[in-house]
Amino acid sequence: MCGRYNVIDDPAVHELCRQVGIDTSNWQVRFNDDIVPTSVISIIREDEQQRRIDDAIWWLLLECTDTGWKPNSRYATFNTRYDKLNRPRSVGYTPFRQSRCIIPASGFVEGLEGTKSYYLLEAANEAIAFGGLYRTWVHDATGEMVHSASIITLPPHPKFKGIHEKAFPMMLDASNQEMIDQWLSPHMRDVSGFEDLLEPNLVTPLRATPIDRPSKKNPTGEAFAIAAD
Repeated sequence: MCGRYNVIDDPAVHELCRQVGIDTSNWQVRFNDDIVPTSVISIIREDEQQRRIDDAIWWLLLECTDTGWKPNSRYATFNTRYDKLNRPRSVGYTPFRQSRCIIPASGFVEGLEGTKSYYLLEAANEAIAFGGLYRTWVHDATGEMVHSASIITLPPHPKFKGIHEKAFPMMLDASNQEMIDQWLSPHMRDVSGFEDLLEPNLVTPLRATPIDRPSKKNPTGEAFAIAAD
């Protein structure tokens, strides 16, 4: 992933939350048209009591300061690669087994490495449910508790040739209730059932619009459709 996405306050995002068991009249999504790494984002997670929306820093590995927590700048952990999820000493190994989450999105930006070619990719009919990981941090001195999160990235998708050929974000099918329940359950420690999710799969059609730069998103060409798998 290029490292930019957005969440728009529209019916599709509310419907996604409803599908995965969140009542948005009680839990509010943090909307933002330009989310970058280290931003505070909304994640959907499940604890021992309930399924909920919480704030999280979009950077999985944090470091402790005298007054709180900040992103650990030595490692870029806003994404977690699929091939590191089963490496016992990797940052994502334990969260993959104990604290998975869903990161709702309306669209995201990708670019072709080594060029200034960028695309805004927006869900055509529904919101996007990125597969993510989270961690919870409690400061020893202040007692402050924060969550951090990361989006899982997969091998490149063939339909993204010419758009982004390095990786593809994990997208979950929010209508598959059994899979969503297993993904969010903190008690589901056997990850062998998630092997199929580690293959690139476009679960919703996307609209791709060429843009000038990730921060501005001004169209530079005609949008085109990318069909779901």
